[in-house]
Amino acid sequence: MGKTILTIVGVVLAIWLLMTVIGAIISMLKFFFFIGFVAVIVVLAVTLVSKMARTR
Repeated sequence: MGKTILTIVGVVLAIWLLMTVIGAIISMLKFFFFIGFVAVIVVLAVTLVSKMARTR
């Protein structure tokens, strides 16, 4: 009986750990995507400003 309970608890903990790791990975990917998006916006802004300054 005790072994069955411990097996069930182990499976539940393994599933919980898996979901936590998947959530952390997705969160990290979203964070990196946001940082990349901001970097692209900054590069585009600097490029446009430098082209506008050159044409004057």
